Amino acid sequence: MNLLLSSLSQGLLWAVMAIGVYLTFRILNVADLTAEGSFPLGAAICSSLIVNGMQPWLATLLTLFGGMAAGFISGFMHTKWNIPALLSGIITMTGLYSVNLRIMGQANLTLLGQGTLIRTVESWGLNKTNAVLLVGGSIVGLVILMLYLFFQTEMGLAIRSTGDNNAMSEANGIRTNAMKVIGYMISNGLIALSGALLAQNNGYADISMGIGTIVIGLASIIIGEVFFRHLTLAKRLLTIVLGSVIYRMLILVVLQLNVDPQDLRLFSAILLALALRLPAIQEKLPKRRPKDRTAKQKGGKLSWMQR
Repeated sequence: MNLLLSSLSQGLLWAVMAIGVYLTFRILNVADLTAEGSFPLGAAICSSLIVNGMQPWLATLLTLFGGMAAGFISGFMHTKWNIPALLSGIITMTGLYSVNLRIMGQANLTLLGQGTLIRTVESWGLNKTNAVLLVGGSIVGLVILMLYLFFQTEMGLAIRSTGDNNAMSEANGIRTNAMKVIGYMISNGLIALSGALLAQNNGYADISMGIGTIVIGLASIIIGEVFFRHLTLAKRLLTIVLGSVIYRMLILVVLQLNVDPQDLRLFSAILLALALRLPAIQEKLPKRRPKDRTAKQKGGKLSWMQR
């Protein structure tokens, strides 16, 4: 039970990041590596503001704007400077390393003794796991609701159309470049928010905490897609949360087996590779044919077509 609750609490915090990765990877259909920089950016901004006396909820909210700024830079380079999406993400990610160091003033910033969202909820009489569940569940639910409502609007539908068919969308008068930039901004805003939540949960922000972020996000997305296909947007976002929880559970199981923590990223890479390969394997498996209506009925009687 403790393993399940721990996986659920951690998975909810990481799910916000996975949803952000989903917006660029599936909605916009681009590979954006800005996540590796915007995740620690959120942690750096939030931790620095809290250390300097700002209220945790306000510091957490402001990380959204920091992540959106990072997304704007990647989106601008991709759409206006015609730099490939992969390279624009790498450029932004590289630059954010120095930016994060400047914000924190050091490679690691502790939140020991500082007020955080988690500690605030703990003061209500909850233990840490339940506090994380409450904070993570509330924020994930709010994010999914806001995204669902947003993608029903004209702008949201334009972003989805741009990702589905850029040329057709442009021919129909949609400002596709602007829609891509907005998608980048929303995606990285959520990723930075997740970084802020994880920093408050862990009690520190570290310059290297973004390494492997994109792998974790993709693994959560693919795991959800393997089990559930052809879903509406709201249901797909929920499966991403489920995929994130399953991923964290697998990581905790591996740790319970006394695997060296330095091998966890190798395990994550292998897990993602297997998850990406699994749909292709499923396609090659023989599919069950629907029951023939001419099959014999129970008791040996012939069907109506055989009479």
